[in-house]
Amino acid sequence: LFSKPSYLVDKNLESVVKFIVRKFPAIETRNNNVSSDNVSELLNTIDACQVFFDVTVNFDLTKNYLDLVVTYTTLMMLLSRIEERKAIIGLYNYAHEMTHGASDREYPRLGQMIVDYENPLKKMMEEFVPHGKSLSDALISLQMVYPRRNLSADQWRNAQLLSLISAPSTMLNPAQSDTVSMPCEYLSLDCMEKWIVFGFVLCHAVLNTDPAALSLWKLALQSSTCLCLFRDEVFHIHKACEDLYNKRLNDIKECKEQALSGTMHRERRKFLRSALKELATVLSDQPGLLGPKALFVFMALSFARDEIIWLLRHADNIQKKSTDDFIDKHVAELIFYMEELRAHIRKYGPVMQRYYVQYLSGFDAVILNELVQNLSVCPEDESIIMSSFVNTMTSLSVKQGIQPATYDTRLPAYTSVSKASLGIADHRELGKMMNTIIFHTKMVDSLVEMLVETSDISIFCFYSRAFEKMFQQCLELPSQSRHSISFPLLCTHFMSCTHELCPEEVRPRNQCLSLCNMFLDEMAKQARNLITDICTEQCTLSDQLLPKHCAKTISQAVNKKSKKLTGKKGEPEREKPGVESMRKNRLLVTNLDKLHTALSELCFSINYVPNMVVWEHTFTPREYLTSHLEIRFTKSIVGMTMYNQATQEIAKPSELLTSVRSYMTVLQSIENYVQIDITRVFNNVLLQQTQHLDSHGEPTITSLYTNWYLETLLRQVSNGHIAYFPAMKAFVNLPTENELTFNAEEYSDISEMRSLSELLGPYGMKFLSESLMWHISSQVAELKKLVVDNVEVLNQMRTSFDKPEQMAALFKKLSCTVLKRMTIIGVILSFRSLAQEALRDVLSFHIPFLVSSVEDFKDHIPRETDMKVAMNVYELSSAAGLPCEIDPALVVALSSQKSENISPEEEYKIACLLMVFVAVSMPTLASNVMSQYSPAIEGHCNNIHCLAKAVNQIAAALFTIHKGSIEDRLKEFLAVSLASSSLLKIGQETDKMTTRNRESVYLLLDMIVQESPFLTMDLLESCFPYVLLRNAYHAVYKQSISSSA
Repeated sequence: LFSKPSYLVDKNLESVVKFIVRKFPAIETRNNNVSSDNVSELLNTIDACQVFFDVTVNFDLTKNYLDLVVTYTTLMMLLSRIEERKAIIGLYNYAHEMTHGASDREYPRLGQMIVDYENPLKKMMEEFVPHGKSLSDALISLQMVYPRRNLSADQWRNAQLLSLISAPSTMLNPAQSDTVSMPCEYLSLDCMEKWIVFGFVLCHAVLNTDPAALSLWKLALQSSTCLCLFRDEVFHIHKACEDLYNKRLNDIKECKEQALSGTMHRERRKFLRSALKELATVLSDQPGLLGPKALFVFMALSFARDEIIWLLRHADNIQKKSTDDFIDKHVAELIFYMEELRAHIRKYGPVMQRYYVQYLSGFDAVILNELVQNLSVCPEDESIIMSSFVNTMTSLSVKQGIQPATYDTRLPAYTSVSKASLGIADHRELGKMMNTIIFHTKMVDSLVEMLVETSDISIFCFYSRAFEKMFQQCLELPSQSRHSISFPLLCTHFMSCTHELCPEEVRPRNQCLSLCNMFLDEMAKQARNLITDICTEQCTLSDQLLPKHCAKTISQAVNKKSKKLTGKKGEPEREKPGVESMRKNRLLVTNLDKLHTALSELCFSINYVPNMVVWEHTFTPREYLTSHLEIRFTKSIVGMTMYNQATQEIAKPSELLTSVRSYMTVLQSIENYVQIDITRVFNNVLLQQTQHLDSHGEPTITSLYTNWYLETLLRQVSNGHIAYFPAMKAFVNLPTENELTFNAEEYSDISEMRSLSELLGPYGMKFLSESLMWHISSQVAELKKLVVDNVEVLNQMRTSFDKPEQMAALFKKLSCTVLKRMTIIGVILSFRSLAQEALRDVLSFHIPFLVSSVEDFKDHIPRETDMKVAMNVYELSSAAGLPCEIDPALVVALSSQKSENISPEEEYKIACLLMVFVAVSMPTLASNVMSQYSPAIEGHCNNIHCLAKAVNQIAAALFTIHKGSIEDRLKEFLAVSLASSSLLKIGQETDKMTTRNRESVYLLLDMIVQESPFLTMDLLESCFPYVLLRNAYHAVYKQSISSSA
């Protein structure tokens, strides 16, 4: 029952404790009589007054008397079960002596009591011999109540117990008790069994003389095998009775066998489930019936509470567990309907109060007044009390407000003693009427207390293992999952499980909060798992509609046609998407049907209450589901990318988008079951996926796709395995010895890039752009190093562009890979251009008016606008996917490279020389066999066509940072690239190896000018005759036709 204090397990005190226990109580005990304590004194007074006890007449007095006896017995038994009681009391006494120099004054009496009550039942049987008459009278008065309450389910069913609709004509009539007083109707069966078992243990002699007493005792022994002493401490009835009653062993054995069957209680629970369901349904439709039928509601609650507690106690303590009578997988349903009835009473309490205020003043007061007037003898004191009571009831009024109805507790005491002039034993109708009035007054001012009295099952707090097991069984049974909310709701009862003598106890509080949290969390997990399974099924169905699956259908159709011509037997046709929706009959249930049914049942439970308060903590079941959906949706999105770091495989953006949309469609349908804001879930999850890491620090689809495109696709472009085809606006695999594991076109065409933009959104695409720009900035840093290494030669070439011989000699001194790095930059910028275009298309579809406003804003920036203001506009435009003259992301990336050791003038000079370096290196491209221009792809297989974008974007960014003239520097680039031993000079070369792709390189000039917002064709014409460009286009197209032929 209690955990041992630390000092009892201390090895240093072990010998001391043994000595104290051996010598306990170590005092003279002959004169320490404990018979004068409060309980014994009160019992003696009751016997002296010869108080009349009858639970059907003076209910409260009899109930309190029997409760006193049972509580006293229970306390003594609990005390005897504490093994270390002598050690604890003895140590306390020694500590008191050491502190105060003398023993505690009450220690001798307490020590004597511990010794006397070593065997508490036998001692109390001796002690209660003088009180046998009063106790037996009180117990025998139960013969009209207990057998009536302890009926079988069939008897209840035949009597149509608790049914409001069995007799429609009397539906509005107030519920009354015909044979016993009203409080007896909802008196706890568990409570009466305690009275009977413990009562007849203490006055066992009456069993031999009174058949009614024997009948009650046997009936109680047949009903239960154990009774609750305190919380989870139980008293095994039959074992104790066998020790006490040697002459009745056969009767006890027979009763024990019936108690162990549990069949009667199982059938009762089955009946109560249907009865409470009917009652709750009728009252939810007609709550006004709570007034006249309040007694039925409290009877139903009390009956159900007794059966649930019986099951809980016996399932945990019964020895014979092979039978299913002690395992009830439907107990959640019974608890659920109890909670529904409790909720009706709390909600419509004012309706009941108004009804009974009028009932008390309009009916009860009149009847009581008549009874009082008809009394032959009525002493003054009783007369004053009765008159006051009648006047108070008569004055009750709804208009005055509902005031607490008072009842003078002296009246039962005055009328129950043997010498009373007005004896209640002679006026039973008056007693029953007073009991009825007391019940009606409770309906006015004690509804909460009545709920605790009739339906409190906070004892579950102390059977946590059985409680959790019942919950798991409920979740496992699909038909019961809709009632699973009854377990968290039951935790609200636990606030009444602390004892009034120890209100500061925290164990029930902590356990209650932990259990409630666990139940709601498990319910949300179960719902989440069902939703995930449905999403998986829907994603599979959506996957069947992907374009890639059309090939098989088309192939089959073609083969079928050709085989018909040859007369061969065709292959069986592949099932088309949608076949799963065709039903031959309604009995056919698919897995998806089962999942939806289970989900709707569980969601009913989660949505049953908006919130519940447990120990000053508010729990919101829907928030648990929302939280779990967010976590699972996040994991599912990342999981659906199917990213494999080892093989660098990843799902196509379009396929992932299809799966995500299917997932979202299922999640949106959840709003039909539960009142949750699924849009909030989408916003929280999808917005996190647009960032590099989510709120848990895990990688998102933004980081996964950014890494894949940078480290896999673009790296293979740099290695020469993939080329950018402007005509297709996609990256395409080139024929190589080692085939790539993926098709670049399937990840970079316009539809895939649009899908990527849908998934990542503007924030994710911005992160992608920033990552691309970081790679570009690292390439520019390397280019700057090359410029610094060749700075003297480049300075001379910059001033000698009109001296071909000198330029040729100086060019030979250059050692560089500048064009390769510039090509990589161009490829990255081309990929970013695809991404930006896709983002613009997506945003134009979703927010066309906003995009058009941003575009209009960008297009009308005055030329004289300050560059900082212009860059802010460009940043806004870039975020919307609009192309800008100056790329703000590139400017930010390159500006972060500024070195502290180099002056701004020097940085500007390096930027100018970089453009010179690129210009003078361009003629070398003509000798590369891969530099041939292909009209089909509108580009070169070695991606040098991307140089046009690289030259323009890098120049614009660098000279914006260094506040130079972009137009002048590009003009210088164009002049230098055409002067001294540059492109014009290669036209005069006779070496075929040097000039084999001369025309293809010429076209780069046209591409640079077409790409640039700062250069014009007039400027190109002044440097390079257009006839050469025309001839170059003619030559490459002619060469393309001949090679294809």
